Amino acid sequence: MIAAQWLNKYKKYELEILLALSLFLLVFSSYYFLQSTKLEIKIADLNKALNKTNKDFEGFKNQDQVKINEQLKIDVKKTHDAYNQIINPYEKIQDLKVQKQNVADLEKNYAGILQYLSDLNYSSGSALLTQLNGDIDKKYAAIATTQTSAGSNQTASVSNTPPGSGYSFQAVKTDSGTFNVAIIAADLNSTRVIVDTASDSDCSNNCPVMSLGDYAARSGAYAGINGPFFCPAEYPSCAGKTNSFDTLLMNKNKHYFNSDNNKYSTVPLVYFSDNTMGVRGQSLEWGRDTGVDAVVANFPLYISGGNNNFGGSSDPKINSAGPRTFVANKGNFAYIGIVYSASAAQAASVLKTLGMDNALGLDQGGSTALWFNGYKAGPGRGLPSALLFIRK
Repeated sequence: MIAAQWLNKYKKYELEILLALSLFLLVFSSYYFLQSTKLEIKIADLNKALNKTNKDFEGFKNQDQVKINEQLKIDVKKTHDAYNQIINPYEKIQDLKVQKQNVADLEKNYAGILQYLSDLNYSSGSALLTQLNGDIDKKYAAIATTQTSAGSNQTASVSNTPPGSGYSFQAVKTDSGTFNVAIIAADLNSTRVIVDTASDSDCSNNCPVMSLGDYAARSGAYAGINGPFFCPAEYPSCAGKTNSFDTLLMNKNKHYFNSDNNKYSTVPLVYFSDNTMGVRGQSLEWGRDTGVDAVVANFPLYISGGNNNFGGSSDPKINSAGPRTFVANKGNFAYIGIVYSASAAQAASVLKTLGMDNALGLDQGGSTALWFNGYKAGPGRGLPSALLFIRK
């Protein structure tokens, strides 16, 4: 009965219900159509914008600015490489000035190289740099001739045997050439080797320096040579650490320098104790023994156990020709001296030919100084340390 009543009511309003449903579907369809259309428009707009961006990017890549940036990268690298190549000749020019040499022509050429680099003219700069390096080598060769003949007027006779005592200027003939050598011999049974320093303790900047002659005078030494590498005041790279050094060293007062901050702890060292000279391949292998007479760390280690220990270097200062100072021993005899106009490899060959048991390189260039009752070379620049021979 009730169902029949509802059916009659439905039939009565059937038309109204169908109209309402149709109207709802029409409104929904219209709304959906409008939203879909808007979405399609947005998608089309996005695609259009993306295509434009891609087109602009492709165009940008071909613009001069991109090409300029790529060229700029090349120029920066070339400038960086050229800068690394001109540091060494600049420092050599400073060394020559310390040795009272006329370097006006060298400085003029150096200024020309800088101008070429500023103009990005690398080929002309490279050519002038080659000329400059050759002129610098000639200056050093002239110094070697003057220094080794000064005060003695002797010519270097060929001898591959080190002196038995005192000072000798001789030519040593090796497989790689003949080299002049200034060398001082000392019997360690009657000579004690010490290291003197201008500073009494560690120094990191504006460190005191003295001439080799002053070191010899105040310690009563009859012979001496400049100490290990340090940072000269003339070098721009040494700003903030002038006349300082970073290698291990024990002076005559038994003070160990750079004991707590030995950043070059992998470099070799030599030590003197009584009548012997010993070697360590790395200074980190050495304790802080104050029972010995002297300890000096530096590089390169030319000879160790009678063998040529020099294995090459990427440092242009080590590979270029110049005065090569050394401290060495053969049995109970100690030697200090200079191999002139030689690379490190050639100096090692000379010391091997002389029959040295051990030999260590010291500082060079404008720091080169050798003393035997007077200067045999130098005095060069002021030194923070010096290695000395004194009578026992």
